[in-house]
Amino acid sequence: METLTAFFFLFLTLGFILIFSLSTKPQEKTQTKPSSNPTSYPLIGSILSFNKNRHRLLQWYTDLLRLSPSQTITVDLLFNRRTIVTANPENVEHILKTNFSNFPKGKPFTDLLGDLLGGGIFNSDGELWSSQRKLASHEFTMRSLKEFTFEILREEVENRLVPVLSSAADYDGGRTVDLQEILKRFAFDIVCKVSLGWDPDCLDLTRPVPALVEAFDVAAAISARRATEPVHAVWKLKRLLNVGSERRLREAIKTVHVSVSEIIRAKKKSLALGGDVCDKKDLLSRFLAAGHGEEAVRDSVISFIMAGRDTTSAAMTWLFWLLSENVNVEDKILEEVRNKEALGFEDLREMSYTKACLCEAMRLYPPVAWDSKHAANDDVLPDGTRVRKGDKVTYFPYGMGRMEKVWGQDWDEFKPNRWFEEKPSTGPVLKSVSSFKFPVFQAGPRVCIGKEMAFTQMKYVVGSVLSRFEIIPVSKNRPVFVPLLTAHMAGGLKVKIKRREH
Repeated sequence: METLTAFFFLFLTLGFILIFSLSTKPQEKTQTKPSSNPTSYPLIGSILSFNKNRHRLLQWYTDLLRLSPSQTITVDLLFNRRTIVTANPENVEHILKTNFSNFPKGKPFTDLLGDLLGGGIFNSDGELWSSQRKLASHEFTMRSLKEFTFEILREEVENRLVPVLSSAADYDGGRTVDLQEILKRFAFDIVCKVSLGWDPDCLDLTRPVPALVEAFDVAAAISARRATEPVHAVWKLKRLLNVGSERRLREAIKTVHVSVSEIIRAKKKSLALGGDVCDKKDLLSRFLAAGHGEEAVRDSVISFIMAGRDTTSAAMTWLFWLLSENVNVEDKILEEVRNKEALGFEDLREMSYTKACLCEAMRLYPPVAWDSKHAANDDVLPDGTRVRKGDKVTYFPYGMGRMEKVWGQDWDEFKPNRWFEEKPSTGPVLKSVSSFKFPVFQAGPRVCIGKEMAFTQMKYVVGSVLSRFEIIPVSKNRPVFVPLLTAHMAGGLKVKIKRREH
């Protein structure tokens, strides 16, 4: 019966789209100025425009937002559902902080990722989110976790990443490698060691990556594509029938859940037997020690792996490409690194120019291109946009980084110096930039608790790699930005590695 109902709804929806696309005129606009919102029709809203542009949503939204005086647009979807997209920093602050309680992720969003992330911290609201947030925040502020993470980072860079790049550099004639893939493998090793206390050893390029890694890739990609379906009944019907991409998603999620659950049971056994002291420093051990159940712990660590596995690698991939296009900037990073005797924890804190370069790379190519909430009640955004209960409200870091009103006429230039201000006594220092203008780590109560840890990791990798090697992209074409759950560079970043002459 459920299958027949789903089929009926889907065919009815497609029939409406066909009929209205052929016979319906756009809704009359009451305003005298041309609207920056896409053309909307009765009942079906803007779904025709959305479907036409679904494979270029980033540019479509950005173009519309540039035309909007308020940097906010409204996209009407089927049956009066609406998506409000904003690149206005005041609106972002209202959504993420001022009226935080009115903008949870909401069931429509958590449904998209619920199969994979369950009730994990990045896919939950209310008390479930709050309790996980308090526990995670406590752990992330502990010095022992920071020291544990830094030691893992140092060992992974010195004993695995650098040897892999050295091997490519020493190969006769130079071997072409995919730097994005190497950095993704590196990041997966780090996040698994920190979160699970488990070493997948992904940088051993002589053997295939563990099944868990491939399953994460498949699950993340298909879950993200659910959100771009103009009619959500399509993916829900495919899930009901267990066909196509939804069948592949179910298989991938099973692999993820089974693999992580096996690691959890092994960890519990190790802890029960006393284990080694080092076994008790990872997040999994800490969560289990706090008395949380196996399923809750599984969802939590999967969320942390998902958040940390590709975000830092994506940011670094784009930075290495941008540096290849801006040699003067690369020289300044090298100067900063060479002024440090060693890249210790305190040395990294002082690497302000490298941090500015990372921020500038993420402004142009944010690891998470957009993020959505759902209004719990009617509201009015600071720019006057009316929000109705149930509306999807999306803030848009990718578009914000391309707004002249936010970053000036030179928004399209890679200029790390925009992150500095002159001080009469000290010279240039990093200036404080509002997280609502630059929300790549979110902001407000949901601000990323691993933000500083991420900067530490990225600065250490960038400094360690650039001080030893020249990174030379093989292609002269501009890379393509692909926005899935975590954005990546289409086709990877193929490079030659050359040892740097000192």
